[in-house]
Amino acid sequence: MHRLAVIVALLALAPIGVGGASSGATTAGQLLVALDDLRDPRFVRTVIYMLRHDADGAMGLVVNRPLAEMPAAEMLARFGIPDEQVHGTIRVHYGGPVEPGRGFVLHTADHMAAGSQVVADGVAFTGSPEMLKLIARGAGPRRSLLVLGYAGWAPGQLEGEIQRGSWATVSSDAALLFTDDPDRTWERALARRKLRV
Repeated sequence: MHRLAVIVALLALAPIGVGGASSGATTAGQLLVALDDLRDPRFVRTVIYMLRHDADGAMGLVVNRPLAEMPAAEMLARFGIPDEQVHGTIRVHYGGPVEPGRGFVLHTADHMAAGSQVVADGVAFTGSPEMLKLIARGAGPRRSLLVLGYAGWAPGQLEGEIQRGSWATVSSDAALLFTDDPDRTWERALARRKLRV
């Protein structure tokens, strides 16, 4: 994705709810790993951190498809919040095909911003631009990912895809979610499944 297109898409950073009644077989807080039978090019070899899975459907963020490195100052300026104290770059990731103009920050829960919601095991997410400012200043959470778009499923849809062998669920942790080597995330997540079998 061209850098300017990424910046423009970031302007839609916005919150989304994760509430709802439990459906029993929730995958929230786990990783959804694409298996070899999944041929949809949007999801081949993807790993998705699940934010929500309930009677209303499911939602998650792809965590292993980086798009670009953006200068933090340039990114914040596009939001209309210039800041002379920011430094470095922020990596932007593809989060999924739904609402590709909506941005989210997936982060460790050691530092929360207005609107941050804990998912599970010390991992949270937010749509607040304030979190970007904190990250760019080096004052935000210990680890984070900025993602554009998300993956979503209608009620019962994800359960059917799992039964058909398109996806496997494995445990998640911060080391796998926030790795500096996202090209190996799929293989490492898949190895967790093989260890369980």
